[in-house]
Parts: sequence; structure tokens; C-alpha cells
Amino acid sequence: MPNIMWTWQEATLIAVLLAAGRVAMNRRGLWPRAQPAVHELALIIGLYAVWQLAGALAVGGLQDAAARGRWIWDAERTLRLPSEAWLQGLVLPHRLLVEAANLFYYSAHFTVLILFLIWLFVRHRDVYPRWRTTLGLVTTACLLIQFLPVAPPRLVPGIGIVDTAVLYHQSVYATSAVSADELSAMPSVHAAWSLFVAVCAWHVTTSRWRYLGCVHAAVTIWVIVITGNHYWADALVAAALLVLTLAAQRSTRSLWSRASPRWRVKVAAWGGGVWAGVRATRQSGGTGGDGGNGS
Repeated sequence: MPNIMWTWQEATLIAVLLAAGRVAMNRRGLWPRAQPAVHELALIIGLYAVWQLAGALAVGGLQDAAARGRWIWDAERTLRLPSEAWLQGLVLPHRLLVEAANLFYYSAHFTVLILFLIWLFVRHRDVYPRWRTTLGLVTTACLLIQFLPVAPPRLVPGIGIVDTAVLYHQSVYATSAVSADELSAMPSVHAAWSLFVAVCAWHVTTSRWRYLGCVHAAVTIWVIVITGNHYWADALVAAALLVLTLAAQRSTRSLWSRASPRWRVKVAAWGGGVWAGVRATRQSGGTGGDGGNGS
């Protein structure tokens, strides 16, 4: 199956082109209402590029990664978590279901995230910057952990997990060698992003459509397990990172709200002075007005 996901090089190029387009529109005064959207799209695709790059730069080989994967597997059995092999065995006889799960794994998570962020940007612009920051922080936390390679269950011998993508000729990876990108099972960015969509939707809207976010998260976690790409622990750690990120942001906002007015004025004045200096530098270089950045 062709790999429909961008490589980090492709994503970087697209992000750079979007950023360049944003600068060009700003300088020429074109489409001012579209500029914030282009700015945000460049940021998100740039974040995706960093995610892909982190997988490519993970240090260590398959042997060490498989040993860490086996340790996670054994720890889950000690904790009496449901066996991933048992869950996979329930769906393996149903070819169409497995093929649909493979396709979902490789295509849906990034597509859903982009569509959700577009909706959030258009319908809830006031809270978009805060939730975009949440996404960036939790993804960064995942990437830092992924620099230590962990093999997914499908690459750990002796535990009875089938590589469903290879089974039905849907794998986007080369069959001759294991790439570094495949050794980034812990934690699951798929789970982190789907849980982000669910939590964010639940907070920003009271519409019954917000339940779709919960369904998407549940389906994503089911898919990453039954396809042999992740352990339960990968999703649990992703969920913990999201909770810690939200808690840290809440604590920061609480500290800011309790700060003395005098100190807050000083911080705001310092930030305004820095931004004024940046604007002056840009204008002296002939770049024109600054335009909105949608943040």
C-alpha cells in the first residue's frame, strides 16, 4: 500500500512554503483574513514534520527496541491488563474489518486532527491559541520519550502478535529492513492526538457532536492495538502526558491570575517592548506592516 503520510522532509517543505506564502501575503497586503489560517496551518504541519523527524532520529537498533517492547509486554501481564494478542485474535478472522483498521491507522489520525483544528480555528477562535499550545506541548513530550526506541508488538518475537498490514499487503514500510520510524511505539502519538480531540471538543462545545471526539479516541486506541502497532501502555502514557500538560497549563494560569498587578504590568511591558523592537527591526528592513498572526 502506498504511504499516504508525508515524510518529515515533505512536511517541512510544505510548512516552509506556507510560511513563505504568509510572509508574502503580509508584505503585499493580500487576503488579510486568510493570513492567520495560513500561519496556523504552517505551524501545525511544522509540528507534524518534527514528529516524523523524531521517529527517524531515534537512537538504537531493533534488538534493544525489541527488548524494551518485551519488558512493556511483561509488565502489562504482571498488571493483568487484557492481552493485545487476545484482542487481535477476535478480529483476525474478519478480513474487511482488519483491512479497514489498517487504513484507519495510516490515514485517519492526522486527517481528523487537521479537520478538527480547522473547525476549532473557525468556530472557537478565542480559545484556539490555548488548545493549540496544549497540542504542541503534549506532542513534544511524546517526541522526547520516543528518542528512546521501543519496538511495537508486531516486531517483538514470541508474543503472538501479527503484523496485520503485512498480512494483507497494506504495509507502507519496506519489508527488507526495519526503519527507525517503526521503533517509536512508546508513547502513542495516535492516542495522544485522538484524546486531545476528545478532551478539547468536550470542553469547547456543548453540542451532541462532541461525542464524536470520544468515539474517535476509542476507535483509535482499538485500532492501534489490534493492528499490532501499540501496547495498551503506549495509550496510557499518552493519556497521562495529556493530563499532565493540561494540569501544568491550569497551574500556570492560576499563578498568573494570583500574581500582583504590578508584576503583571511589568511582564506585559517587557513583552510589549520586545515585540515593538521586533516590529521596528522588520520595518527598517522594508518588510512593511506586521499583519495578524491569529494567536
